[in-house]
Amino acid sequence: MRIGGFKRFSLIDFSGHTSAVVFTWGCNFSCPYCHNPELINMEGGTGCITEEEVFAFLGTRVGKLEGVAITGGEPTLQPDLLRFMRRIKGMGFLVKLDTNGSNPHVIREIIGEKLADFIAMDVKGRLENYRDVVRAEVDTDDIIRSMELIRDSGVEYEFRTTVVSSQLTGKDITAIARWIGGARSFVLQRFVASKTLDPRFRDMVTYSPDTFLELQAEAGHFVDRCLVR
Repeated sequence: MRIGGFKRFSLIDFSGHTSAVVFTWGCNFSCPYCHNPELINMEGGTGCITEEEVFAFLGTRVGKLEGVAITGGEPTLQPDLLRFMRRIKGMGFLVKLDTNGSNPHVIREIIGEKLADFIAMDVKGRLENYRDVVRAEVDTDDIIRSMELIRDSGVEYEFRTTVVSSQLTGKDITAIARWIGGARSFVLQRFVASKTLDPRFRDMVTYSPDTFLELQAEAGHFVDRCLVR
């Protein structure tokens, strides 16, 4: 595994559980608002830590820490992801996977081996403008297939959309909610201006709290639960 970062303790990355967080190198999308731009480069960079450092720490937290969240970058690009997840599960930890849904064959294997206890999949936009939002070539059939696999898996999950006002309109959010209609959980994530892949996005804003309430109410017509985070 190419690991680009490691957070030893988090209360927010694995909802309802204390967790450590592993950040993997490399992403096949180039979302301009990405808040982990240093992890996009597939070749990785400085500051890498080894698997053994991660597992040495986890060994001291068995029975104290509940889970491990694996995020990125895009973890499903890692050829040894399943081996890594098996080892974490073997230590007795819960595992959460964050993914952009572009590799359904990997998601299928993870689900088949029961290696994930929670899957969070980013839904970047409506199908018609997916490539524009992620600024990369993407097979939207793969996105659809991943969504179906996750929904039918029996694993706890959420679909989530980062809301940047310059990228997504209210109509876009409603269209996404319709598309994932019947989903157990749909999360609208407020874009927070900080470090971003495209420097121009560091000064951009998201919608007001009142508008988010309106978006939440509208999206809630199509999914079991819609949250704003």
